[in-house]
Amino acid sequence: MRESKFIDQNREKWETFEQVLEDKEKDSDQLNDLFVQVTDDLSFSRTFYPNRLVRAYLNGLAQKVYISIYKTKRSRRSRLLEFWKEELPFLVWESRREFRFALLLFVLSLGIGVFSSAMDPDFAQAILGEGYVSMTEGNIQAGDPMAVYKGDGPFGMTVGIISNNLFVAFLTFISGALFAIGTVGILVRNGVMVGVFQYFFIERGLFWDSFLTIWMHGALEISAIVIAGAAGLTLGRGLVFPGTLSRMKAFQFSARRGLKIMLSLVPIFTVAGIIEGFLTRHTELPDLLRGIFIFSCFAFILFYYVWYPIQKARNGFKVQEVDPLLSPDTALDISFHQIQSGGELFSTTFSLFRRYFDQIAWRAALAALVFCLLVFPFSGKEPAALFVFTWEFLGMLKSIPMLIRHPEIPWMPVVQILLFTWLSMQFFQMVRPFVSGQKPLLVWLKAGIGAAILVMLLLPNAWYTVLSFTMVFPLALVWVLIMLWEGKNALRSIVRLFELVLTQVGRYLGFALLLTAVGFLLFMALDSMILWMIFDSIGIGFSLEQSAMDNVVTVLLVFCTLFLLFLFFGAMIFGASLLYFTLVEILDAPHLRSRIERVALQPRIQGLPREE
Repeated sequence: MRESKFIDQNREKWETFEQVLEDKEKDSDQLNDLFVQVTDDLSFSRTFYPNRLVRAYLNGLAQKVYISIYKTKRSRRSRLLEFWKEELPFLVWESRREFRFALLLFVLSLGIGVFSSAMDPDFAQAILGEGYVSMTEGNIQAGDPMAVYKGDGPFGMTVGIISNNLFVAFLTFISGALFAIGTVGILVRNGVMVGVFQYFFIERGLFWDSFLTIWMHGALEISAIVIAGAAGLTLGRGLVFPGTLSRMKAFQFSARRGLKIMLSLVPIFTVAGIIEGFLTRHTELPDLLRGIFIFSCFAFILFYYVWYPIQKARNGFKVQEVDPLLSPDTALDISFHQIQSGGELFSTTFSLFRRYFDQIAWRAALAALVFCLLVFPFSGKEPAALFVFTWEFLGMLKSIPMLIRHPEIPWMPVVQILLFTWLSMQFFQMVRPFVSGQKPLLVWLKAGIGAAILVMLLLPNAWYTVLSFTMVFPLALVWVLIMLWEGKNALRSIVRLFELVLTQVGRYLGFALLLTAVGFLLFMALDSMILWMIFDSIGIGFSLEQSAMDNVVTVLLVFCTLFLLFLFFGAMIFGASLLYFTLVEILDAPHLRSRIERVALQPRIQGLPREE
């Protein structure tokens, strides 16, 4: 083909490309198609017109496309603005049935709490606890019914409240993965508690004072709990009503949607915590001012989560779909070179976990068994006297610090570090083998650093343990991955870590929250009344004395708790690996660069490889 004919055939297409590149708002999918077509034409011109101007023109056009793709990917401010203006209202509108059900369920539960308190004077003690009721009655007699909000310092109280509220909300959300039953249960429990708490003051003639105090922060806090319940119901919808999709595929879509709704609550809980810590304690403020403040908070929630999505639906959403294209269910081909959002990281982590579950499970069981064989025979005490488990919600999860550090077994943290190091090596190898050339001892040492950090984070048995573990350990995992897969030393890996994470702080925080979600899901699924009933029923089939039975149950509880912890550790390894590759691709784009080089170097004719 002559050069003039080649130009005439493609002139209109190239002019269209130039027009698209000049548009302020660019479609990433269109840019991707444009990039492929331009590079095909460039390859053709390099083969047949290597010294002509058309090759230089197409080369410049390809460079513009490349720059546009990078500019679009790095524009985080516009992406964040689009999320709050378009995507989140669209998700709220699409999940409006879940929002209605969550609100209705909470209001009915609140009514049940009020009615039950009115019928039974002792109901408040059963729900709120005898200690809390006695303390509040003492405050009422002392003339300061709201003294509970004035006990601690504002800053410490604010941090504790924000952490607790985020924990409750995230627990409400992730419970939706239990076919939405867990979310329903938590919404009912919280609704009953609010109803009982409010009626406690109504019964004593303190409705107005309590309302103006409690709802200063409660307007945002309670509303956010209801929205978290709606996010949890959205999450569970894919499992309960998969439609024409497979249950796993429907769950992946619903998980992405629910997680985005849930992440929108982080600033709301932060503001509510600041209000409760710094403003709620000032009961001397004028009633009118506090009433206006409460009204403003409710007005904001109604505006953004009710009125605004309705108006956007009437006028038409710019965002018509937020789910990615369907991928085949049969071929679970997970690419570590693809940039993934927080929701995609969530679903892909589960996909990897499901793929390697058999390998993860037997390694976790082996590590738990080794711990039991090392600790119980050499401790010098009976298991029931060594470890005491409480029969309560998430009791096994709360007992983890006891299995990391024990006052009578000083060498137990060393055992845990060794076990986590071995598991790290096993799980990392499932994702990607280590770079050849590193000394085996050095590789084990690097994995041991991550294991030691994990054990140190789990040592304290305090309210901040879960928060520090959630926020810090994923960071440590990415650090270890840099040392292992890039072959850097510890100091250079820290520099590289901050280079990767600081450019994507929001994505990292979302990743940390989703890992917490995976952990709570595992423990909620297995650490339940059913497990305790199984342990209690063991005595029916075996004629054992009570002391022997207590020892057997304790050993089984230790084994199951560590087994769940090690399973969670495997999920964290997979999630950290996906995050690492995502951050590297965002910052350095090694896979995209290699694709560009391959396309540019390979001779093509009309998009097809040229035969030699």
